[in-house]
Amino acid sequence: MGELLTFAVPTLFGLEGVCADEMRRLKLPEVRAENGRVLGRGTEADLVRLNLNLRTGERVLLVLGSFPAGSFDALFEGTRALAWERYIPRDGKFPVKGYSLNSKLHSVPDCQAIIKKAVATRLGKRYQLNTLPETGELFQIQFSLMGDTATLMLDTSGAGLYKRGYRAQGVAAPLRETLAAGLVLLSRYRGRDPFCDPFCGSGTIAIEAALIAKNRAPGLSRRFSAERWKWLDRKLWHQAADEAMDQEYDNRYEIWGGDIDPAAIELARHNAALAEVDDTISFEVADATRFHWGGAQGRIVTNPPYGERVMERKEAEDLYRAFGKVWNLFPEGWKLFLLSSHTEFERTFGHRAVRKRKLYNGMLKCDLFMYWQERGRP
Repeated sequence: MGELLTFAVPTLFGLEGVCADEMRRLKLPEVRAENGRVLGRGTEADLVRLNLNLRTGERVLLVLGSFPAGSFDALFEGTRALAWERYIPRDGKFPVKGYSLNSKLHSVPDCQAIIKKAVATRLGKRYQLNTLPETGELFQIQFSLMGDTATLMLDTSGAGLYKRGYRAQGVAAPLRETLAAGLVLLSRYRGRDPFCDPFCGSGTIAIEAALIAKNRAPGLSRRFSAERWKWLDRKLWHQAADEAMDQEYDNRYEIWGGDIDPAAIELARHNAALAEVDDTISFEVADATRFHWGGAQGRIVTNPPYGERVMERKEAEDLYRAFGKVWNLFPEGWKLFLLSSHTEFERTFGHRAVRKRKLYNGMLKCDLFMYWQERGRP
């Protein structure tokens, strides 16, 4: 398979541009961001490197083909025409899942059944089997129907890329690792200044900041579906892991996380140890409404309670108001990046954001409020 492969990387809404930048830094050609996903081209080695290195992508999908599908017959024939036998062996398991948007073929279960039948028909003929055993490795088929166009893909990742392997459990309303990494990247943190999260919960933002500061690939401690695919040379995984580890930094960083809940801090320390960054982060029980930090400049990246799942709205507003007073005391040079879904956040915080960016925490619409202390401001 010497030709370039096509990849589709789904992202949380709002992180498409950040993920596209990551893929360009990995030197993939023809990177293009779309709503909810990023497309790119690359080699088999790039398939492996994307899985190991992407911080903000949700998974890496290998695109097998796109075709017009205005009817169920067209969906069947278009699916059957693809070279499934190049990827799926005679005993491979190939379940089907996907979604339909603005398509005449709006029944997802019917689309699943038709795609499954078409793939089975093609593989059965190629392997001369009336019934395929499906007792081997997993080849999860993903489809998207956008209007009258069907796209068929294989999921190379398995568990979502946000499952780094360092968080077996979390506190209430945890922040997905891919979103936490996106917040850190949007803050342009590079490991030089102090980095603080005064509402750290189970430590996800601080841990992702440490991984970014150390340039540690987030996928080094987990496994991927495509590792077990025979057509993909296993040496590529070892080479990509060696390459990633060679690019790690071994410097000292000032990264701090605080939370008022002692159980959250205990869990954060446990997660940091699993991520092998416990020597890089200082976690302590602390009240964010009394938060302060010495030093001329630094950044705060945080995700306080929204007043929807963890606290009542009034309690959240009181917390924002108190934290706004804390922010008044920070000296020039500090920057704050705060994620909240609260529609009246700026009013209760007491400051209008310098910039805002729309993001989604799961299905919850949020804003990333960006502030920086400048000369002449309190």
